[in-house]
Amino acid sequence: MGTMVEFKRPDGQVATGWLAEAPNAVASVVVIQEWWGLNDQIRGVAERLAGAGFSALVPDLYKGKSTVEAEEAHHLMTGLDFADAAANDVRGAVQFLKARRIGSGKVGVTGYCMGGALTVLALTMAPEVDAGVVWYGLPPLEYVDASKIGARPVLAHWALQDQAFSIDKVDALEARLLEAKVRYEGHRYLAQHGFANETALGPRRIPITQYDPVWAQQAWDRTMRFFGREIG
Repeated sequence: MGTMVEFKRPDGQVATGWLAEAPNAVASVVVIQEWWGLNDQIRGVAERLAGAGFSALVPDLYKGKSTVEAEEAHHLMTGLDFADAAANDVRGAVQFLKARRIGSGKVGVTGYCMGGALTVLALTMAPEVDAGVVWYGLPPLEYVDASKIGARPVLAHWALQDQAFSIDKVDALEARLLEAKVRYEGHRYLAQHGFANETALGPRRIPITQYDPVWAQQAWDRTMRFFGREIG
């Protein structure tokens, strides 16, 4: 089981997050939430990473708030300063894990939906990040300076039927990464948005999302191989 911890942001403010520690961890990973907030599902992602040998920290970007309602989630997300979240909350979490020197001492970042977009931004704003895994989310291209990612490796999982982040936008991002000579590996799945979120099922799911256990497992396996190779 994980626990709430405090860490310093680069601007000096104190932030909090959910830390799932792995015994004899090989490295550590910052996990960035979906628009729902720091909920049981994203804690479960951190616990799953810990079970695979990576200590995982989920920064609480909404400062204690979370929701199961799409309208409120949209409100919380639109009220979030993405640049501040990437440059301070996420970077502070990375610095916190770096200072702990877990396993190899390397720190990866991964995120889903809104967290996927923030993973891309964090790769451009947090030089301490060693590798990133993006799950079906990207920021507006005008905010992506791919040259700042440099030689750090990036893995991404995209949904071909995604109504939140269209494949043409993914094409444009990948072209920018290629131009900047980023070490990039992208995979596309015949799936809908949120295909790796096991709660995107039944009457509670929003219409544009759909969990797909087969694609989710394949993407998870690719993620574990990637983190094992790049930061483990």
